[in-house]
Amino acid sequence: MRNNATFLKSVNTLVQMHENGLLGGEIMPEDVLFGVVTEEEMMNVLTLAMALNYQRNSYTLWESVVKAYQDSNTKWIFEPTLAANSNIEQLREALLLHRVGLQPNRHPEIWKRVAKGIVESSEKGDVQGLVEFVQSDIAPLKAMMQGTRKSDFPYLSGPKIFNYWLYVLESYTNVSWKSRELITIAPDTHILKATVKLGLCTEEVLNGGADDRQAVATAWETALAGSGLAPIDVHTPLWLWSRAGFPPLLAS
Repeated sequence: MRNNATFLKSVNTLVQMHENGLLGGEIMPEDVLFGVVTEEEMMNVLTLAMALNYQRNSYTLWESVVKAYQDSNTKWIFEPTLAANSNIEQLREALLLHRVGLQPNRHPEIWKRVAKGIVESSEKGDVQGLVEFVQSDIAPLKAMMQGTRKSDFPYLSGPKIFNYWLYVLESYTNVSWKSRELITIAPDTHILKATVKLGLCTEEVLNGGADDRQAVATAWETALAGSGLAPIDVHTPLWLWSRAGFPPLLAS
């Protein structure tokens, strides 16, 4: 890796470029929910749909989520209690109607299991109650969702989606996490490419295997230690930088 001071200067420049709106694509996939989904329901919608945000176009997914939410015949899928207790055939039909779910067998099963996992972890039967159950602390939440009850949260418990989900809840709802430093970077394809472009990891990580993604997450934790930035703080700037084709880093 290049000189750490030089590297951190590049990272801070990238963060500044993002704040100044210089990375293009300023609208993130989940932004489409603003003004549509109520504040009370935002956590549930973000959480359930995030479990299906795997190997697909994020913009298309969230546009489908908006259509399903606005349709009185399908809005119920975002109520964890209703989804957890639903007839699987009805759930399948509702998920596929607006293409929130694409796989007719796997996606309804995942949705139902995650909904049930939420309900069984919350006195309120929703994500707000789940967050309150762990007292807004990522440490016990991580221990539960990625440890003792990992099977209750398929896909959502995976390292990439889990960490991005934590970040999205922080960004789009009133959640204020304790142990925030435990949110590692969510290493999708764009993050891997941007990490290599900055010289933090070699091109070998572009294979994108589980070990490669873990290596990238660990590298960012190490590189940002003591910098005042949490790894997840650089996720969106890196993602947009890659998506924009790596425009030159311009210090303000």
